Amino acid sequence: MARGGGRLRAALLGLLVSCWAALALDVSVGKATTIFHQNGTDVLLPCTFTACIGFENAEFTWWFNATKLYSGMVRSKNVRPVCKLCNPRVQLPEVPLHKDSREYNLSIVLLSVDFSDSGKYTCAVKNPKEKGAEHNATIALAVVVELEKVDKTLTKIIAAVVGGVIGLLVLGLLLKKLVLFGLKKRKEKNNECLVSSSGNDHTENGLPASKADQKAAPKA
Repeated sequence: MARGGGRLRAALLGLLVSCWAALALDVSVGKATTIFHQNGTDVLLPCTFTACIGFENAEFTWWFNATKLYSGMVRSKNVRPVCKLCNPRVQLPEVPLHKDSREYNLSIVLLSVDFSDSGKYTCAVKNPKEKGAEHNATIALAVVVELEKVDKTLTKIIAAVVGGVIGLLVLGLLLKKLVLFGLKKRKEKNNECLVSSSGNDHTENGLPASKADQKAAPKA
């Protein structure tokens, strides 16, 4: 039983260590899986990594398909990367360093792309604090003649229709209020007429007037 319990504890410990190591450093190239970019222009290839346990002298490499494109080293989070394998077509963007953030920016700018630059770009990072374990993320670049212009005609039509419907609803509510107001005023006027007519009948043609006439008649 003791040996069985020891093996179970060792297995659980190994599983926890594996999970912790997998979560210790994370590399991301953003949510987009493919970047479409115009021929002859510069393109930013995004990459960030986070290290929960911190890092020191972390090595990073950018791969284009199976070819090493650029590599460097990040000594600490408070300094900018140092180039090890430089490339005249690759630049590091000027990005702010956040001392309180665990995220470090390893994005690169690929200058004057052409159609031959279309392919997969992988950002890989090794952290010595993780015994050289490598983490990576891949993004695709598609170089096109011209970026497609978004046709906003349908959007404008939809917006116009929605605006028209809202306008009609508001107009309908206003008309309803006006009709109800008119009916209310008409009802009040009819009530006033009924009250006035009822008073005239009692004083001129009704019983009280007849009694008054009888009292005023002279005795023979």
